[in-house]
Amino acid sequence: MKRVTLHQLQVFEAIARSGSFTRAAEELFLTQPTVSQQVKQLTQAVGMPLYELIGKRLYLTDAGKEVLIVCRDISERLSQMEMTLADLKGLKQGNLRLAVTTTAKYFVPRILGPFRQCYPGIKIFLKVTNRKNLVERLTENLDDLYILGQPPENLDISLCPFLDNPLVVIAPHNHPLAQEKNIPLQRLAEEPFIMRESGSGTRMAVENFLVKHKATLNVEMEIGSNEAIKQAIVGGLGVSILSRYVLALEGINGPLTILDIEGFPIPLHWYILYPATKQLSIVAQTFLEYLLHEGKDMAAQTDAALK
Repeated sequence: MKRVTLHQLQVFEAIARSGSFTRAAEELFLTQPTVSQQVKQLTQAVGMPLYELIGKRLYLTDAGKEVLIVCRDISERLSQMEMTLADLKGLKQGNLRLAVTTTAKYFVPRILGPFRQCYPGIKIFLKVTNRKNLVERLTENLDDLYILGQPPENLDISLCPFLDNPLVVIAPHNHPLAQEKNIPLQRLAEEPFIMRESGSGTRMAVENFLVKHKATLNVEMEIGSNEAIKQAIVGGLGVSILSRYVLALEGINGPLTILDIEGFPIPLHWYILYPATKQLSIVAQTFLEYLLHEGKDMAAQTDAALK
């Protein structure tokens, strides 16, 4: 193992992540023969096959999976060392990798903008995905911090609530119920309903709410995008239950409105979390502290936009 080089580990990590020698070569600006040679030397040093090709797909062996863990650990430690040294010099430099659920995209970029202005030396990588995929990324420790509304219950994590995330009933602005107050929940069941896709944190919250209140909805469509649901509502295809933040940009003067339904809003929170055993980098810790402070201002801005 003394013959293993950082370059070989970097090449192998790129292949494992992309699932392709060709894509790894393109990413690292290397020729494919060079990539193949580096992996061959790494395999010889380990003394066991690291992958196998079945059809056109690449699968890691058990030995390959162990090597990949080491690759990521070394990469993270080197990155953390770089950021720590920059911090000792009085600078905030390095990478910040965030993974957020799709609904969080309505406010996270507006927080990242001022943060980036305060720390121009920090390079930000933002992954937007649904809750199911985000939990998978959390399990594999692919990012520094994670933002979502429904934290997993079966993982050892550290989490902090930083912002309210009320779920509301959204309808077209000209809906017959738009001007009514304290509408019975049973009345909502009469409306055609548009549900988020399976794996969505919003859907989980809605389903829990329905079980608690022993209610059902007339689900006529399932859509995996908040924006697509908003367009479907505008088109008269039904109503939906979404985070109030999906209206944060257009406010209540646009084509959508919030219905005053009994039992709503559903009170939820946005959380920022990470694996409990993870040692946060200087950059990640800086953003965490910034987010906990800025969350209060973000809530105030959203409340003002929806009044």
